[in-house]
Amino acid sequence: MRNILIIGAGRSATSLIKYLLDKSEAEELFLTIGDLNIQNAQKFTSGHPNGRGILLDVFNEPQRREAVENADLVISMLPARFHIEVAKDCIEFGKHLVTASYISNEMQLLDPMAKAKGLVFMNEIGLDPGIDHMSAMQIIDRIKDKGGKMLLFESFTGGLVAPESDNNLWNYKFTWNPRNVVLAGQGGAAEFIQEGKYKYIPYNRLFRRTEFIEVDGYGKFEVYANRNSLKYQSIYGLKDVLTLYRGTIRRVGFSKAWNMFVQLGMTDDTYNLPDSETLTYRDFVNCFLPYSPTDSVELKLRHSLKIDQDDLMWEKLVDLDILSKEKVIGIKDATPAQCLQKILMDSWTLAEDDKDMIVMYHKFGYELDGKKHQIDSNMICIGDDQTYTSMAKTVGLPVAIAAIKILNKEITTPGVQLPIKREVYEPILKELEDYGINFTEKEVPYLGYNPDSVIG
Repeated sequence: MRNILIIGAGRSATSLIKYLLDKSEAEELFLTIGDLNIQNAQKFTSGHPNGRGILLDVFNEPQRREAVENADLVISMLPARFHIEVAKDCIEFGKHLVTASYISNEMQLLDPMAKAKGLVFMNEIGLDPGIDHMSAMQIIDRIKDKGGKMLLFESFTGGLVAPESDNNLWNYKFTWNPRNVVLAGQGGAAEFIQEGKYKYIPYNRLFRRTEFIEVDGYGKFEVYANRNSLKYQSIYGLKDVLTLYRGTIRRVGFSKAWNMFVQLGMTDDTYNLPDSETLTYRDFVNCFLPYSPTDSVELKLRHSLKIDQDDLMWEKLVDLDILSKEKVIGIKDATPAQCLQKILMDSWTLAEDDKDMIVMYHKFGYELDGKKHQIDSNMICIGDDQTYTSMAKTVGLPVAIAAIKILNKEITTPGVQLPIKREVYEPILKELEDYGINFTEKEVPYLGYNPDSVIG
């Protein structure tokens, strides 16, 4: 039996674990699932002959090193900042490594050592990053193979609530880490290129510079820019491309409403509010408003945001019960962002029978034989339930497929890498189609950059 160690058994690992257990007999696999919560580690392997769950603290060095040494391949589903010690163990003991996280500077430094030992360190092999890389490179390589010259590449992804479960005014619920949603866009200006011009959007303007897209059968969406699109010039081989823009998908109207929190300062994560554990939701809102001996919190809030009582923006705030006098933050020394997250989780947590949805959308503009062309490609994936969500499927399945192909020596290029080579993306995308993760392509007239699609 070949041993795979999975570190981290959270929500995004469910489809990963099921896939590998289902394949374990045919592929001669034994899974060891390590997690800080022993119940999480054991719940998917209970009674299965080819799997076991163990208590594993990644900061317990002897425990971690023993688990890595006993594996043939390690899958780390930990947050990105915790991968590096696992990766160093993999170098020492000669083990392949797979993660769904962006390649950090610390991880990249291990590249020469991984290559020297013939080890595959596959990163960015989940959803975004992951499926976005593979599906983009498949079409970019196809265009280049025909002799085409890339002019435009836009790529957007969003984790949303499925239409049948979309029942609030924000058309949104948390389908992944709520903290990351609250902090989205912070830490630097969004950078991209449009029609050969470099563009920058600071955080305070990010949610008012949105572009519309339309997906057949699912209607209109909006996108806001991700932090840095420029690095994909070299990654995707798009040195001379005129437009390069990556963004996050939301339903139309979400960004304008979210901007209210940004302008008030509620997404700030840099300081702690005194006595935050005793603040009511109403008290929390009032922290950001001017003092008045006569005006109500409602009046001050509408005045600060320049909205009226009959404005849809006001209705969206009311929908969150954000001015409750009874509900309490209940978090000691909380930042404004943590308080806002607590409030939003009351309304935006998926119900037991809710389903989530992933939307991915690419635009490719290119020139071939003197004519300009455009391909639009999109993928919709809807979750099965609250265990096998679309997020878990699109993150976990590519990781699992890559792990088996590395063990089977179908993916052999050593070193720290992301899935942009044909030997990686072609077989993985093909197998993902068996699980309902496939792209619809259509040729459309080349539009280039359309200024009418941008608002704000």
